[in-house]
Formats: sequence, C-alpha cells, structure tokens
Amino acid sequence: MPSNGGVWVIAEQRGGKLQDVSLELVSEGKKVADKLLAKLNAVLLGSNITELVPNLAHHGADKVWVLDNPALANYCPEFYTDALADLIQINQPTLVLCGHTSIGQDLAPRLAARLKTGLVTWCTSLSVDKGGVITYTKPSYGDKASTNIVFAKGKPQIASIKPGIMDITAPNTRRTAEVIPVTPQFSREPKTKVVNFIKADPKTVSLTEAEVIVSGGGGVGGTENWHLIEELAEVLESSVAASRVAVDAGWVKSERQVGQTGKTVCPQLYIACGISGAIQHTMGMKDSKLIIAINKDRNAPIFKLADVKVVGDLLQILPAITSQIRELTKSRDLTKVK
Repeated sequence: MPSNGGVWVIAEQRGGKLQDVSLELVSEGKKVADKLLAKLNAVLLGSNITELVPNLAHHGADKVWVLDNPALANYCPEFYTDALADLIQINQPTLVLCGHTSIGQDLAPRLAARLKTGLVTWCTSLSVDKGGVITYTKPSYGDKASTNIVFAKGKPQIASIKPGIMDITAPNTRRTAEVIPVTPQFSREPKTKVVNFIKADPKTVSLTEAEVIVSGGGGVGGTENWHLIEELAEVLESSVAASRVAVDAGWVKSERQVGQTGKTVCPQLYIACGISGAIQHTMGMKDSKLIIAINKDRNAPIFKLADVKVVGDLLQILPAITSQIRELTKSRDLTKVK
C-alpha cells in the first residue's frame, strides 16, 4: 500500500554530533519505507547542523528536513514539540520513528498527545505485511516475553525504538537527499530551559542505557576479587554488571544482573569476565555491538558469541588491562595540558 506522507525519522543530535541511534533509525526506516512504497524523510533539529545531512543521506534518507534555529540547539521539549507537530500536521506522514532515548522518551508522548494519535514505545523490531500493516514488537513482563502491536487507526503512527537494537547499514557515499531548510518561529518564551548538562554516573545508570558494560561471573572467584571488575569499569567509565552466579553469591546487587532473569542490554561494548556463557545469560547480552570475553576455559560457550576472545586467568589479565588504560589516560590528559 503506497504511503503518500512517507516514513519519517526524527534524527537526534547532541552538541552538533549525530547520535548512533539516528543512523539505526534511518537504516531501519528505509527498509520499512521501501515495503510501503514510500520515501524516507529524516527530520533534523538544531542550530548550524547542515553538515550532518550527508550522513543521513548515505544511510537511506531520501529527504532531510533541517529545522534550524538557535532555540533548537539543545533539546527544548516545548519548542521541539511545536516545530515537529506543525510540520507533521502539514505533511501527514504515515509513520514517525524516534529513538527511545532520554530525549525520545520525553518527546514521543508529547507528539502523540499533541497529534491525538497512538504511540508504541521501546520497540525492538518492525515488520510490514503485504497489505502495508505495520506490526511493532516490544518487550513485556520485564523482558520475559514480547508483545506484537498493530494500530487500529490513527495517523501518523508513532513509535520509539530501543537504541542499539537495529543494524546500521553500510553507508553509500554516492547517495544524496533532497534538503528542505525550515526556520521555525517561536512567539513565546519556553516554560523550561536547559541550565546545565550533568553526565550520568556509570555506577548508577540503568544497565539498559549503558554504552559500555564490564560484567563478571563465577570465574571471578569471590568477593575478594570483585574489585577487579569495578576497577576496570572505573577506568573505562562504564557500568558494572554480573551473571546470575555472581548475584546469587552476593558479590553484587540483583539490579546489576544481565540475562533471562535479569536485564536485557545492548551496549556498544560488553566485556564478559569469567562468564561461561550459559544461554540464560547470553539471551540478555547477545545484541551487544562488540563482545569481548575473558575466560581461562578455551571451550567456554561465551567464545562462540564473542568478537574478541581472550583465553587466560582474569586475575592476571584484568589488572594488566586496567593498568594499561590508566597509563594511556594519563598520557592523554598530560597532552591536553601541554
């Protein structure tokens, strides 16, 4: 079923840098648009951001709307909602996708309420049948099951996509996109404004939002060795996680557990230390972008999933890695001072 309004993706930038989730959305959105016989539109909001357009085109965008205004340089809930809602109402897209990020979790419900349409959040996959009906799949019951959702009616359909779950297609540098510049005008002062950005503490951030995770299992050996996991995580500015074995042993709290009975994660980097790789654990981290496994058992099942395999005693390997990273970090800091 052709879609005149097309498929739209809200591209996310922070500090003038395009976020990976934007390329994931464009890559997936292009597949959906092709099945709907529609064009893929990317919407980019910010200030002086035209240099980000080619990357969106290379990954599948047919048209890029550039909403440029100094008031949009940083995320402002009211101005982002006003600018997007007006544009969507005029052009009537069939589907609007955004990332289920801190921004997307705030923006998507605002848009759905303003446009009086439905919203599906935290989606992990999309499918389109021959009749053009889109099915949204999302985790439910604490990631223990999946639910398939179909819109009964309403346009546009709005969905937020779990970051890190969609593949980024290889860029085609010969692709170009039609660029439509828009200068939104705002006649009022926002009720909220950005005062400061405070980076989240990796020790407390939810594992589902962590970009780098250092995870320990039974191979750590005991509470007296757990500090090796924490020290590596500290120098990498990453989050600490664990297998069920480590949690049951009391080495770490249950909210740090990854696996079938814990959290499902998909970080950019997952370092599995002393984790055998039982399916109950790998079900929760198999979608990580890069997996490094450290285990003294060269036949450990985790190695079948790992991109980088390190065979050896983690009690010797982890201190060496941590020390080396510290030295590299010091050298980099000294260079900045000079």
